[in-house]
Amino acid sequence: QVQLVESGGGLVEAGGSLRLSCVVSGGTFSDYALGWFRQAPGKEREFVAVISWTGRTTYYAGSVKGRFTISKDNAKNTVYLQMNSLKDEDTATYYCAAAKTGWAVTTPAEFDYWGQGTQVTVSS
Repeated sequence: QVQLVESGGGLVEAGGSLRLSCVVSGGTFSDYALGWFRQAPGKEREFVAVISWTGRTTYYAGSVKGRFTISKDNAKNTVYLQMNSLKDEDTATYYCAAAKTGWAVTTPAEFDYWGQGTQVTVSS
């Protein structure tokens, strides 16, 4: 059984930084594409970033490009999301997800496993 556990969320002032982590267990971590999504109250879940199984391909939502960086550490079975220059509109619950395809896909339906989410709140 594959499990994903996020951590690192919290309250931060606008302009600040946070690093989210997601530990994946129960599967072959290095085979998965790994993504981050977020969902704000009253809104649909939206794509944030993805990294392919090789780590060589990454994609970002336009709203976070240049501010967020996705990375992974195969030795630790962990995917990270470094978030800099945070804005009010980044406030949401952030979810990590794993896709068995391995390719850098971007829609929720293409991901097979999900974490429970971690809350990020940006105050101005």
